[in-house]
Amino acid sequence: MKHTLGVCYYPEHWPEDIWEQDAARMVAAGLSWVRIGEFSWQRLEPVAGDLRWDWLDRAIDVLGQAGLKIILGTPTATPPRWMLDKHPDMLPVDAQGRPRNFGSRRHYCFSDLGYRDESRRITRLMAQRYGSNKHIAAWQTDNEYACHDTTRSYSDAARTGFRDWLAQKYQSPDALNRAWGNVFWSMDYDDWAQIDLPNLTVTEPNHPHVLDFARYSSDQVVAFNRVQVDEIRAHSDAPIIHNYMGRETSFDHWKVGADLDIASWDSYPIGFLSDRIEGSDDHKLMFLRQGDPDNQAFHHDLYRAVGRGRLWIMEQQPGPVNWAPYNPAPLPGMARLWAWEAFAHGAETVCYFRWRQAPFAQEQMHAGLLRPDSADAPALAEAQQVSQEINGLPDVGTAQAQVALVFDYESAWGWEAQPQGADFDMFRLAFSAYRALRRAGLNIDILPPDCADLSPYKLVLAPGIMHLSDPLRAALAAFKGIALIGPRTDTKTEHLSIPTPLGPDIDGLDVTVALTESLPPNAQVKLSGGGRFLHWFEHLEGGDTAHMTTKDGHPAIMGSDNLRYLAGWPDAATFDRIIGYHCDILDLETHSLPEGLRIRDTDTHRFVFNYAPHPQNWNGTEIPAAGVHWEPLA
Repeated sequence: MKHTLGVCYYPEHWPEDIWEQDAARMVAAGLSWVRIGEFSWQRLEPVAGDLRWDWLDRAIDVLGQAGLKIILGTPTATPPRWMLDKHPDMLPVDAQGRPRNFGSRRHYCFSDLGYRDESRRITRLMAQRYGSNKHIAAWQTDNEYACHDTTRSYSDAARTGFRDWLAQKYQSPDALNRAWGNVFWSMDYDDWAQIDLPNLTVTEPNHPHVLDFARYSSDQVVAFNRVQVDEIRAHSDAPIIHNYMGRETSFDHWKVGADLDIASWDSYPIGFLSDRIEGSDDHKLMFLRQGDPDNQAFHHDLYRAVGRGRLWIMEQQPGPVNWAPYNPAPLPGMARLWAWEAFAHGAETVCYFRWRQAPFAQEQMHAGLLRPDSADAPALAEAQQVSQEINGLPDVGTAQAQVALVFDYESAWGWEAQPQGADFDMFRLAFSAYRALRRAGLNIDILPPDCADLSPYKLVLAPGIMHLSDPLRAALAAFKGIALIGPRTDTKTEHLSIPTPLGPDIDGLDVTVALTESLPPNAQVKLSGGGRFLHWFEHLEGGDTAHMTTKDGHPAIMGSDNLRYLAGWPDAATFDRIIGYHCDILDLETHSLPEGLRIRDTDTHRFVFNYAPHPQNWNGTEIPAAGVHWEPLA
């Protein structure tokens, strides 16, 4: 594939007489793409029904004539103030019952059908006007679904929509009562109108009630996105994209992605390190100006799968951001490293956010490729370097991985509803497994929870999958490599109750989870031969072999030759030992990588990334801090 670079631009923020100069500088820097429009509704329609396309027409013409391909965003993440007067019930409501007011962005409830229709209308008008425009080469729907905790709204519209969703799913209140176990605490319902949203209860609401509301809320994101996709497809053949976020699990990205052509995400490595990624103080200090060495790779692999092989980075951090608790500047070289790491993981395009740093409003402290005075910011030279290197390197494709990790959003909602331990989190568990695979130098594919074919892989991990889908259950039973499932995999029904007989239930696996413990941070379960479980431990029974045991003789890994259950949450060193043990059995090559050094193989090259703040050696080559090295594969 041909790799390209782009940038996010807001022509409405700048005098029109500098648009042409900006476009020429973008092209001179080696940029091919420019994203515009996603926050422009007020400028497009200052009063309901009064459409002002003229400025956008001119912006598209200026940018396109300069040789840039345009990604046009629908502006629905920032409805104008008059919209609230027209639809006063459109505001999202938080779990405490408080409306979330106008004055920033994402101030809409996915369940509000009036606003959904307005979003359909503005998308239709944009698609009709620009669908055949030769400069519009891609579309973006909305912007960062779920940002600012906006997937789940506790509004009147959500209450009405949830009741209708439940009625369609269960058909009768009696069936719902049975599924939810409402006999407990006398929670039975006689009528759909009696069912409220699972907030503001005296103590914790019933877990399946919470889980179903999460499912409903996710379905509203899917429906909201779909109406825009349908309108665009009626008028344009250009690919349609959404820009997802990092560590966002409140809606099912697999289902949203099924309606799109490409998955993209917004990569802010340094912001995420302090804001969204667990790690010791020493770890966060070491990677303060680089980001976690595995976070970007995890999301590249995840969203490449969500996009069915097509991945973009719609927003790439170029300098300090404005929204994290602390906002240091990247080490010199990181804007280049992050771009090449994305390409090595299958990205077609990397777009930096943003072209020029804004001197006003909420994001004025967010760096761009230019300073507010239009002088070059440090990342611009690195973007230019990447552009030059792209032209000198043969196109690289994504290599077939031999290792896979199953990731499931519905399980994240289930364990959020019933964590059973204060620090149990589905993303965190999956990410700890991914980190171990990366530390071993392995290429990883991330798979959806309904994956029906595991045959391309030798090793598959499926940690924390609440309830196995029928396709995945069958695929695990037929797998010829080694599948390491657990902890907490297939231990619940789809309604978050304990199955009878106890799980997991997979043909060829004689293992039962008989008892579960969650462990406080100062507790551990030690393993024979060294190592330990933290956070979580399950007591296993059954007739299969114990491949590893705890120090006091309980099974730590139990199963057959091909299908094995991991009974706890290993710390990093123990996870490394477990991965190495199974890779040895499978004759999979691994590497003992030093801290911060990571590798990724493409079809043609091996890429080596040094996230460390000091030089490191790879097979006799010294890689500088924040450095990238590539070499042809033999």
